[in-house]
Amino acid sequence: MMTHRYNKQQIEAFAQSVLNDGHCVLPNHFSPATLNSWREAFTPLLEDHIEREGKLRNRGPSRYYVTLPFAAPFADPSIYEDEDILAIAKLLVGEDMVMCQLATDTPLLGSDYQVVHRDAPPLFPETGIETPPFQIAINFPLVDVTLDNGPFETTRGTHMMSKEEGLHRMESGEIKLEPIPMQLGDVMIRDVRALHRGTPNFTQTPRPMVVIGYSRRWLYRPEVSIQIPRAALDTLSERARHLLRFNPIVESLEDKPDAEVYQSFAY
Repeated sequence: MMTHRYNKQQIEAFAQSVLNDGHCVLPNHFSPATLNSWREAFTPLLEDHIEREGKLRNRGPSRYYVTLPFAAPFADPSIYEDEDILAIAKLLVGEDMVMCQLATDTPLLGSDYQVVHRDAPPLFPETGIETPPFQIAINFPLVDVTLDNGPFETTRGTHMMSKEEGLHRMESGEIKLEPIPMQLGDVMIRDVRALHRGTPNFTQTPRPMVVIGYSRRWLYRPEVSIQIPRAALDTLSERARHLLRFNPIVESLEDKPDAEVYQSFAY
């Protein structure tokens, strides 16, 4: 039985940090042993991806976006049904939210600074007004993240202003990019509209960062989805089936697309 680590006031404070700053970090939240098993299982997936798609460079040089299969060890309800994360997510994207993404971003030696970007466009760009959150990313690394191996850099408050205003305030020095070092087990929850970028990995070791996406029930982004094996349906909890309800059901995970569908990612 999964339990809450945080009380109601702490959950609300984490959610408020996302609303105010665009992100929050839950320290030492997941078991390092669990994440080490993820890293071991991920290594051959990354190698296969580089062999198949290494020339695309759609995330920049030596940086790879890899969707994770919905199978052990990645289809882990202790991760995607974590009580605290879901409680925070519900305050941000609603009770009837959906889980829409299970993937990784991994810079290797030779990676570079990405262009500062958002992961989603505004819902109503013609108004110049930003809305409450409609998609959040749950990020957690599979290794310690240091200043040397490609920390995620983000800004505070830019999720609630136009991209142009955010960039202008960055150029003036009013708003700064902040690297987010993380220990294995830390979890970041962020609004995908905040201006951010990936940074170079100067080490010989890949730095995988997992992303689980939760969004409002009406948001459909066809470039991201989770293929659910039909055989797995009966093993899911009622809540998991509800979270995953809009994802495609497949007979076998072996029938995966030749290339990642999520190619255009920066807005």
